[in-house]
Amino acid sequence: MEWTPLTAPEQIDEIIQLSHQLPCVIFKHSTRCSISTIAQHRLKGEWNWSPDEIRTFHLDVIRNRDISNLVAQRFGVQHESPQLLLIHNGDCIYHTSHMDISADDLRQRLEMDLSRS
Repeated sequence: MEWTPLTAPEQIDEIIQLSHQLPCVIFKHSTRCSISTIAQHRLKGEWNWSPDEIRTFHLDVIRNRDISNLVAQRFGVQHESPQLLLIHNGDCIYHTSHMDISADDLRQRLEMDLSRS
């Protein structure tokens, strides 16, 4: 699993543009939260996509709270941490948080969305 650090506000526009070519995931992580660490390890353990299928972005909410707030605003999703957002065709089509974060659930949601397109 290859994470691209999300550290600059302009990256959000880049993610939106990229999501028209392939789905993008934003994982919002708090280094101060044990649940966030567990969710991150669980996600990595279940992950079986290549970067050519789906792009992954890692947002450290402690260091980049302003960007986390901007993500919440741009996609209309209340901030939580840990949190996973699936961005496709410019929109957040799925989001979940805490112990509900799962690559299997993400796959089901993505397959459901792709079957409609």
